[in-house]
Order: sequence, then structure tokens, then C-alpha cells
Amino acid sequence: MGTPHTDARSATCRPHVLCATLRGGEVLFTSFVASRVATPLWPSVGYYDWTVAYTYASPDCVEKLVMAVNGEVPGPKIDATEGDTVVVNLTNHLPTEGVVIHWHGMHQVGTPYYDGTASVSQCTINSGETFTYSFIVDRAGTYFWHGHFGMQRTAGLYGSIIVQLPDSQKEPFYYDDEASVLLSDWWHKSIYEQQLGLDSIPFRFVGEPQSLLIEGRGKYNCALDPGSNGASPSCLPCNASNPECAYHVIPVEHGKTYRLRIASITSLSSLNFVLEGHNLTVVTIDGRYIEPVVVENLDIYSGQSYSVLFTADQDQSRNYWAGINVRGRVPNTTTGLAVLQYLPNSTDLQLPRSKPPGSPAWDDFDYSLAQARLYKVKPGYEKPVPQSAGRTLSLLNTQNKIDGHIKWAINNISFVFTPTPFLAAFKLKLKNAFSPIAPPDLPPNKPDFNIFALPNPNDPSEINANFGSSPYVFELGEIVDVIVQNANTLNPNNSEIHPWHLHGHDFWILGYGKGKFDPANDPPSFNLADPPLRNTVAMFPYGWVAIRFVANNPGVWPFHCHIESHFYMGMGVIFAEGIHKLPSLPTETLGCGLTKPRH
Repeated sequence: MGTPHTDARSATCRPHVLCATLRGGEVLFTSFVASRVATPLWPSVGYYDWTVAYTYASPDCVEKLVMAVNGEVPGPKIDATEGDTVVVNLTNHLPTEGVVIHWHGMHQVGTPYYDGTASVSQCTINSGETFTYSFIVDRAGTYFWHGHFGMQRTAGLYGSIIVQLPDSQKEPFYYDDEASVLLSDWWHKSIYEQQLGLDSIPFRFVGEPQSLLIEGRGKYNCALDPGSNGASPSCLPCNASNPECAYHVIPVEHGKTYRLRIASITSLSSLNFVLEGHNLTVVTIDGRYIEPVVVENLDIYSGQSYSVLFTADQDQSRNYWAGINVRGRVPNTTTGLAVLQYLPNSTDLQLPRSKPPGSPAWDDFDYSLAQARLYKVKPGYEKPVPQSAGRTLSLLNTQNKIDGHIKWAINNISFVFTPTPFLAAFKLKLKNAFSPIAPPDLPPNKPDFNIFALPNPNDPSEINANFGSSPYVFELGEIVDVIVQNANTLNPNNSEIHPWHLHGHDFWILGYGKGKFDPANDPPSFNLADPPLRNTVAMFPYGWVAIRFVANNPGVWPFHCHIESHFYMGMGVIFAEGIHKLPSLPTETLGCGLTKPRH
């Protein structure tokens, strides 16, 4: 099941698991059952043995080929304590492709080669090979892991990482118990068919997902295609009584307060989470403390995580729905559901009789923007934001064409991965690994670009883009502002939500805006008093977002849209920093591109 094994050196405590901790040469054992995880007072090591392979699964009642770790979708959960070391021995049993695992939210300070990004931090792990990741979980919070090669995340290659505070520290809020849910969207088409469509002329988009999953479970309506004899429209077997697609259950006791950890690993969908009949108090975002905010429902974008508190204070004679609905796109996918079970009620006999919970209108972006602006850092728990930056990047996010193919571009450059990992190219000083021409800090030749209009078909610089892979390079300790500007797509009156994620860092969100960013008049409105920190931020349609980070983590880090198809189509850039301080690279991360052995 992916649980850590123990020896005289290891110690990671999980519910229902016997844990070993080394102290002064003595091995101490602890077992416990409670959901609020007991944590050791000293750092420990957790060892995990994982195998990636294809299998058949029915997360939404439709059986299909999935990519799983140890046969599980979602994959095994990692439970750890802040300061622990996590060691994962990953064996690739995929017969025809490589694999990597990214540890989303882990900063990888001193271990940038274990960030788990194909062609950036390492070469892919070949079929039949075993690769060992070893890194420190440096901050308590709610995180996750996922595949970061091609679109493997969409195939089911993901799972949770829950990091507790050590017992010597206390959270700045009270709760009796906790639970966690991982939110995802699900397609019946394989990722290979999806990728081919994205690369094709004419372009074939992946389309809206067939289902929304909560903790890997959803329910596709098997009757939607009555002529298929219980099969989905893609002719895959559909069995509504399959226990694999039974509703996920969150058990609670009346009168108690719960911490619910919520993370979104969706490949396309922005979501709104609702807990029927219960308000939610948001207390952390991406593992960072904020001033508590009470909401009736919660917008959550791919790559983000939250901790919310709620009290089980409703009628205890019944159960309630937890639901997720699509935001930002025309919702052609039904509500994803789980059951909030008031003990001792049965879930088999007492499913909620109420309708699935609704959410704000899918295109009410003012609602989403207002909620995003509610989050402020909790005083005394985070470092203050630097009051100025030494460098500013302005990144214009557009949809373009290259040789007839539809691509996404940043400042007219559609990102492509290189055969040689960027980290190795910098550390080993490999020439010709990527173009030596630096990418532009500002949108090239587009001062009057109209973000609300379709690209001008008579202006090649607007309709066409170029492939590129050159990284932005920062000095160690440099303070960087990044303005990401949204625009119209190649379709009329269309602009989309893009959640931008930065590897190796958290950043301050200085502000959001509507329309086109004004470098003269918008910066005075930046929040330099109490901006929140996080690792993933949503950029709203026809708007902009401004972030600030300190380039203090030597390594090479992607900054990209966390929508799987968008990054696949080029919506991302690479940040390299402190390259003179890069650590030595494990030989296991090499062996592709210019790092191949030469005889």
C-alpha cells in the first residue's frame, strides 16, 4: 500500500502503522490510530517502495487503463512531519515510456535534482529502472505528488503528501480531528489520444472531463448512452455498482470541529468546493498561514491546497453532500460528490436525500476575484514581503499558431523541453543544450497589444509564435517581480483561467487586476503590507496577477500553467538561479541528451 518500511534508521509515523525512531542509538516504537497524527519530537526518515505500472481501474464506474503506483489511484499517501526526510524508491514498470515524480510544494533546498521534472531536474526513469528520491519536507502543510512527464498526471499518477507540525509546535487554530481530500477530473480517453489531438492539424482539444473525482472516486452516469449496453460513450465497460466508484466518506461526530485538507490535482478544471449546510473557515493556503476567512464555498484551482475548519453542528439524524463544481468553463460535467457522514448514521442506507450542492455561476469571475483578494498573511507567522524588486518580468500569455499547430506562448515563445536537463546543462557547463539567447523580460514589440481582441491575422507577430527553451537566469538572492498578463485566445470573446505554479519557491501575491496591466499606475496598488504567500496563483480571464519572490534557492525551476494540456502546449518558462552554487548531481539523474556517456 506504499507505507514506509522501517529499520534502525527510519521513522515516519502514520495512522495504523508501527513506526521506528532512532534516538541515541535506541530504536523507539510507537503505534496509534487517531486521525490527528502523533508526531515525533525529532526528525526522522520514512522509506517508501513504489512501482509505477499500468492497470485497469474504475474511478468513476467506467473501467479504463490507468497509470498507478502500487496498483492505487490515487497513489499512496505520504504522511510526514516537518523536518523529516522522505526516501522513495521508484521502479518504472511502464513497458514503453519513462517516468518522473514531482513533489509539489516541496522546495527541494539543496536537492534541486530531486524536484522530479523531466528534462529540467533529471532524465526520465527508463522502463525497468529504479530511481531513489530523497528530500526533506521542510514545511508543514497539505501537498501532493504527481507525474511530470507528458500528461501522465492525467492518467492517474498522483497522490497526497500530508506534513504535520512536530509535537513541540502548535497550530494557530483549534480542531478535534482532521481529514483530507484530493480533487481531480477524469477522462475516458487515454492521455495518448489526448496528446495526439493537441498536436494535430486540425486541432483536437481534450474536451471537458467525463467526471469529477473526490479522493479518486466519482460516478459517471452509465445510462447517458443507452445504446451501449452499460458502456460509456467511448465503449468502455460501465458498472455503477462497482465498489471502486462508491462515494468517498468523511465521517464526523456531532459537535466536533474538523480540519479538512483540500488539494486540487485537476488537469483542466477550476473547481468550487461546497460542504452542504456548513460554512468553511480557511486557515492555510498552500501550507501558509492566513488570517481566518469564513466562506460558504471555496474556489480552488489546479495546483492549490487549503486547510479549512468546519464544525459538525447540523442535524445529526442525516448525512450531507460534499460537492465540487466546475468554474471558469461551461460546465458539461456533473457535480463530483462525497458523503459527510454524521456518525453513527449508515452511508449505505442514508445517502443524502438533498440535491447535489450548487456553486456560483461558472462565469462569475467577480466572485472568484473577490474571494482570492480575501486572503491575507497571518501576522507573526511569515517573513515580511520585500518592499521593492530588483528585476521585473512582464509575461504576456497568448494563444498562437506555429506551422499551423495551435500553441500557447509567453512573450511570443512557446516552451519546448530539451533533450538535456537544464540543471545538468548549467552544472556541467554543457554548450548547445539550449539557445544562448535570453528570453525577453517584456512582450516583444507589443506595447499596444489589445488583450480583448483576436490576434490580428495581418500581423505575423500576433498570430504566430516561435518555439523556444531559453531560461531566465537570476542572481542568487535577487528579488524578482513577475507580472502575468492574460489575453483573448484564438476564439472570439474567450479568455481562460490559468493557475500558475512555481517550483522550488513560494511567492507573495502582490495583486490582481482586470484588463491590461499599467506599469505606471498599477504598482502603487500592490499589497506590500500583508500579501499572502503560496506556490500556485490563478490568473483570471482578461486580467493580470503580480507576484514577488526571492531567487534564493540554487536550482532550475519551472514556472508554468498547472493545466496539463496548457503546459504540454507551451505555457511555461524556466527560472535558473544561483547557478554558481548548484550542488553536485547524482549520476542517476543523467544519461540523456548531452549527458549520455561518450565512448
